[in-house]
Amino acid sequence: MMPILNRYRLGHVTQFDYDGPVSESYNELRLRPRHDEGQSCLSFRISTDPASRPAAHLDFYGNWVHQFHILPEHRHLRVESEAVVLVHPPIHPPPSLMTLSELDAQSESLGDEYFDWLSPSAYCPLVPEIASLAAEIEKDCGGKVYDFVHTAENLINTRFKYQPGATHVNSSIIDCLTSLAGVCQDFSHLLLAVLRSRGIPGRYVSGYLVPRQSEDAQGAVERVIGGQASHAWVEALIPGAGWMGLDPTVGWFVDHQHIRIAYGRDYGDVPPVRGVYKGHAGQSLSVDVLVRPALDDDGSELLKETAAFPPPKPPVDGPPPPPQQQQQQQQQ
Repeated sequence: MMPILNRYRLGHVTQFDYDGPVSESYNELRLRPRHDEGQSCLSFRISTDPASRPAAHLDFYGNWVHQFHILPEHRHLRVESEAVVLVHPPIHPPPSLMTLSELDAQSESLGDEYFDWLSPSAYCPLVPEIASLAAEIEKDCGGKVYDFVHTAENLINTRFKYQPGATHVNSSIIDCLTSLAGVCQDFSHLLLAVLRSRGIPGRYVSGYLVPRQSEDAQGAVERVIGGQASHAWVEALIPGAGWMGLDPTVGWFVDHQHIRIAYGRDYGDVPPVRGVYKGHAGQSLSVDVLVRPALDDDGSELLKETAAFPPPKPPVDGPPPPPQQQQQQQQQ
């Protein structure tokens, strides 16, 4: 049996190349792993080329955000992050006996407490096709909230084909519903829309998937999905039991292979890199992700420099952001 590894080194490189000079680049990053009861971020570092001095703060959902700007003219921008993360053994809530009827009786209080996790969003509109999916799932789930969540995850995993290129970073669930294909970003949005339509709070999670080291078919699938890009999945709230992580792309509960970066209503809240710049030059985007076990125990894997703790108040200076948008990364 392969040993369970839970300490990982992460590397994430984003490269923008421009076909002419650009300037006044303002950027926002969500790349630092969360540090909470589920995982410990042991070290973290960000570097940019051209060089900058990122300032850090926590956003409304408790995600780490790093902001930086580059004012002089430049023809490329490279953003590189490194981290070492210790993932704690997951604690899955026991199957809840709450029925969907009992959930409906709590709809008003849940709506007040979890408004953001129940409302439609730009990537997760509650279109008629979602209502049809939810009705189909409810018919097959036996009337329990826990079973509804698990059935919804399984339906998306089996009915929709994982196909990079079938959608793009700005696709909503309508594109995925039409083509019956997509990537983890699309499948997570689909699952969120189904859960929210039935009154179950759900949040989008961005992060990384660590592929299994085994040579079985599941390990091969994970290497394809988690190999070169960031990943996404869903956490659903089961009243009385807690948050439950579900990965509709690979079709199982979230475990020690999932490294969390940020929570949001959908992808729009948590893109790894987002920015604007001044200039009319075209741009190309390349992304490279490395996730591997940190096996050495002598502490040498810890980075000497860290951007893990923000100043009390991030500086706000410079002119308002110009309108030209950087390309964004689709989560695979």
